[in-house]
Amino acid sequence: MSMTKSETLSAETIVDFLAEIFERRGGEEYLGEPVTMAEHMLQGAHFAEQAGEPEIIIVATLLHDIGHFTSEFGTFSMDDVEDRHHEEAGAQVLEPFFPTLVTDCVRYHVAAKRYLCAARPEYLGKLSEASIHSLNLQGGPMNDGEVLAFELNQNCPAIIRVRTYDDAGKEAGLTTQPFSYYAPMVQRIVDAHCSGMAGQGRSA
Repeated sequence: MSMTKSETLSAETIVDFLAEIFERRGGEEYLGEPVTMAEHMLQGAHFAEQAGEPEIIIVATLLHDIGHFTSEFGTFSMDDVEDRHHEEAGAQVLEPFFPTLVTDCVRYHVAAKRYLCAARPEYLGKLSEASIHSLNLQGGPMNDGEVLAFELNQNCPAIIRVRTYDDAGKEAGLTTQPFSYYAPMVQRIVDAHCSGMAGQGRSA
């Protein structure tokens, strides 16, 4: 399935589509880290849930890297010399079905890394080799203007929280729940958003 597949998706099929991606491609290597792609995203969701986050943050964390599978440019590797823009690819697939908070956490989780490297210099020292490599491809730490623009996003605090769980999801051998555990949670977020959009349409 590719990005163009999103044109035929619906609120009733998007969760199955995402489950299929996790099943079919989740075993792929995650950017030179000691976990697979699925393990990384499931670990992030696990840590968000353990921290008592609301479902919308857990779901945003679970799906933050889905663009590695839906980007027309393919997945990242340590041999890359240019960025593949997976964050935008993921957000584009999700935005017909998820609220802006979720899609902003997906779209700007790379920007959050760049922001944190600029705003909290100690953060850069905590990044893995693979994350530093991708950071260099993604533009490096933000400049002052970019920092100010990022902070204007009303979802900035949530985006940073998701980034924190993103960074944590790299533990080899950690046991987590499968995607099926989170599927009802994902569906609730989709249903609430799509019901709200339908209501707005009727009242317009």
